[in-house]
Amino acid sequence: MKQLIIHCAPDLTQAALLEESRLVEYDTQYPLDSQRAGSIYMGRIVNVLPGMQAAFVDIGLAKNAFLYIDDLLPVHLDKQPKIKPSITELAEVGQTLMVQVTKDPQGTKGARVTTHISIPGRWIVYMPGADYIAISRKIDLDAERQRLKQLAEGSLLPGEGVIIRTGAIGQSEEAIRDDLQNLRELWSAIVSKMEEAHAPAQLYQDLDLLPRLARDVISDDVHEVWLNDAKVYEEMKQLLRKQQPSWRGRVAYYDRKIPLFDQFGVTEELNQSFRRKIWLPSGGYLIFDQTEALTVIDVNTGRYTGSIDLEQTVTDINREAACEIPRLLRLRNIRGIIIVDFIDMSSELNRAAVMENITQAVRKDRSKTIIVGWTKLGLLEMTRKRK
Repeated sequence: MKQLIIHCAPDLTQAALLEESRLVEYDTQYPLDSQRAGSIYMGRIVNVLPGMQAAFVDIGLAKNAFLYIDDLLPVHLDKQPKIKPSITELAEVGQTLMVQVTKDPQGTKGARVTTHISIPGRWIVYMPGADYIAISRKIDLDAERQRLKQLAEGSLLPGEGVIIRTGAIGQSEEAIRDDLQNLRELWSAIVSKMEEAHAPAQLYQDLDLLPRLARDVISDDVHEVWLNDAKVYEEMKQLLRKQQPSWRGRVAYYDRKIPLFDQFGVTEELNQSFRRKIWLPSGGYLIFDQTEALTVIDVNTGRYTGSIDLEQTVTDINREAACEIPRLLRLRNIRGIIIVDFIDMSSELNRAAVMENITQAVRKDRSKTIIVGWTKLGLLEMTRKRK
């Protein structure tokens, strides 16, 4: 069972998603917090770097955004040249262009941007210039994939593209077409605003936390939504009335003395799950070390002694870690390259069992996670994209 717990305070809104009473996702929003990732800007190129095949773009933030050549080339691979041209052939100082933030500013680095615009809806992601159809890998029934593909093919205009989201499973043709039309109208409004804008200017900002939760998180498998603020409770009911009337009955107002997060055990799990050292129920533990581009997770036996067989002992710990690591990646929203240093195993069967455990666990993640495989040094390499 999934539960969405939303705690509202004057200075902070917090959202926690529980699966079988365990915390798996966490998000926050401050009153003046401005969502950057997903936002669309009219930018001006201020510097072109041929040696890096990149350009810096002024989008009106404190630091200029970074635009790599791959984000300037056509999004459809079939339309890209076999040999990449120089960035100087595609960009020049003073040029204005529409870009979308794919990665928020971090530390000394500015935002990462792309010209490949994508706007998420409830059932699809609309890509006005992509000219292709993609279907979520989590939709594994061939008949449903074929139905959704045919629906998209019959609905798109020339040059448009879509990604069919997992939530589209079983949705009616009318619902998906309505979602597409709403996104088309939004895109038309963005283009109209661009025609009147002077760079740098923001053209579109992704939704605030509450409507994003209604769009991306609340679905058929979320059984309860709890809120501790009467005004926000009514707002959520209104959002769901427009989106899916049957879901409105799952929203509940919490008015007890015990704090909402304490009632559902969220506070305790947050305190435990964001530490560098994470204890596993068996007595083993994980160590998380992060840089801007890479996260390394080290698996250790800790207090777990297991049986008299060393191989079985380390396999037990590794399999437990393989189930827990994807949950922590979701919860901490860790992105980029991830390297897991499991305890050495001599048996290929045991290595395969660990791989199967982590493969099954990442399927619950809404973010695209790719398990690359074992390196020559026996490390497990994987990548995770932002939500």
